[in-house]
Amino acid sequence: MKPPSSTSCLLLAPLGLLLVVFVLPSLRPSRVGADGLGALCARRAGYDGWYTVKVAPSAPAESEPEFSLLVGVLTMPNRRERRDIVRLAYALQPRAVGARVDVRFVFCNVTDPVDAALVALEIKRHGDIVVLDCTENMNDGKTYAYLSSVPRLFAGNPYDYVMKTDDDTYLRVAALVDELRGKPREDVYLGYGYAMGGQPMPFMHGMGYVVSWDVASWVAKAGEILDRNDTAGPEDLMVGKWLNLAGRGRNRYDLKPRMYDLNWDMDNFRPDTVAAHMLKDNRRWAAAFRYFNVTAGFKPSNLYHLP
Repeated sequence: MKPPSSTSCLLLAPLGLLLVVFVLPSLRPSRVGADGLGALCARRAGYDGWYTVKVAPSAPAESEPEFSLLVGVLTMPNRRERRDIVRLAYALQPRAVGARVDVRFVFCNVTDPVDAALVALEIKRHGDIVVLDCTENMNDGKTYAYLSSVPRLFAGNPYDYVMKTDDDTYLRVAALVDELRGKPREDVYLGYGYAMGGQPMPFMHGMGYVVSWDVASWVAKAGEILDRNDTAGPEDLMVGKWLNLAGRGRNRYDLKPRMYDLNWDMDNFRPDTVAAHMLKDNRRWAAAFRYFNVTAGFKPSNLYHLP
């Protein structure tokens, strides 16, 4: 058989080009699509939360996380603007290396039809909402409903630690992860320790506290909490009471002064902050973002003019 002539090769060249451009790409494995916060996040094996940052396709496979943390942000259905701010506050932070961290917004039953429709959109878009079977409240059992529900809701993929925090708390996740690294995985109660009655920390301030999974599992089964009607009252104090009476949470860690209330003048931010509380309005959130350089470094464009 005669070898193909140069003319034949030239005739076949366009067909080869079409094969490269149109056919071969369709044979490649499809990439993971964006989920949750669009381009900011993508679901990956072992990382089920929207907080997880997307990894470039060329990055090496990530090792198994050292531990996992569920952050439950207690809020209310109609506080959509605040949730959008808090979502950005978490999504734009550096990754917490070595930990699986999932953030969920938590509230009770949605009774208003307008809220129900808009919450449904959030669930479809972000997938980061937990609606508990309770009546919306602050100090009448909501925290109990949250902690006692977590072991059932996440039984298939349990966490090492469970956190309760509020939507007026700016939590710096990587700093908290560093505090948890090396801590025990059982019988843990960590937060802003409140001194009372001669005890250094009988309970943790409600701005945000962490318990280990076994403590949350105990809360879910502890009938004595309901028998004593101990779900009603200042929620942070009541959690401390449950654990103190049962001898639970004996590994206690006080993160003062790295967890603190923001003062009236907003001049007490700390560079080593784990959590700043009392961000009650957009002005305070903006001050936090400026202090921690969250708003710095965006690319200039003729599409916007900012001071």
